Amino acid sequence: MNFRHLGRSGLAVSEISFGNWLTHGSQVEEEAALACVKAAQDVGITTFDTADVYASTRAESVLGRALKGQRRASYELFTKVYWPTGPGKNDWGLSRKHIMESIHGSLTRLQTDYVDLYQAHRFDTATPLEETMLAFADIVRQGKALYIGVSEWTGEQIRQGAKLARELKIPFVSSQPQYSMLWRVIEADVIPASLDEGLGQIVWSPMAMGVLTGKYLPGKPPPAGSRATDPTGSRFIARFLKEDVLTRVQNLKPLAQEAGLTMAQLAVAWVLQNKGVSSAIIGASRPEQVHDTVKAAGVKLEPELMRRIDDVLGPVIERNPALTDVPDRKI
Repeated sequence: MNFRHLGRSGLAVSEISFGNWLTHGSQVEEEAALACVKAAQDVGITTFDTADVYASTRAESVLGRALKGQRRASYELFTKVYWPTGPGKNDWGLSRKHIMESIHGSLTRLQTDYVDLYQAHRFDTATPLEETMLAFADIVRQGKALYIGVSEWTGEQIRQGAKLARELKIPFVSSQPQYSMLWRVIEADVIPASLDEGLGQIVWSPMAMGVLTGKYLPGKPPPAGSRATDPTGSRFIARFLKEDVLTRVQNLKPLAQEAGLTMAQLAVAWVLQNKGVSSAIIGASRPEQVHDTVKAAGVKLEPELMRRIDDVLGPVIERNPALTDVPDRKI
């Protein structure tokens, strides 16, 4: 496993990190989930990402049990706050009340005294940013989180947050956006702002919800048991299950073969070539998926191959920065 600094911070993270969105506590039984975490550790992954909302808090609990007994300094643990974790009007968002209550809940479920990175899971349009950043600053000073990050913020929101973080003297170090060969909405705005402000990208869905593995075939129904057939995950993958997208993805197979990579490895290696990316998050329902995908670490893709990938995907690449997922929260 190779390691990179998270942005301009001193925190080292594994190039490939392990996440448990849509798997632990939901699609995958606990025994299989624990086996996947062990497989991740066996191949050198030290960075683990979760969120309080995943599987309605169950994913954090599963990860806490999976990491129990490990030397705490030997891994980096990330979680997030924003989405609803209860029925009340203060059970979501980035108010001081919700942040303070959420960090305590996350630490309990994760069975740890602190997380390495605490992330705002979206930008909260209903709470003053100053209130949010001050709450994060207090959590850092209490030792409950070592660093602060965000997920799916725009470039301008990142710049505003970074300015307040400097004033509060807290380490604001990361952005966690969706990013893949097919979904490049961060390139025009988020990546430049993050580079300016010293944030590294921890990218999610580098395989475009599994579409870039090539297992979804044009004109064919989704494979049984795949994410596209799961009621929890299918709505996220729908944008990629178009005939023109699936056809062009199939045309990547010869390029992967030339590079000596599987389609999954090519997809993960591709995001790791890009400036500003510190780590790519992978998920898994079986340990062998971890063992396969991790081989993308350290792979160098030649510029000519990167150009040919662009040529193959062409018009199905989504680049519109306005599609960064920032919901308008109302109470």
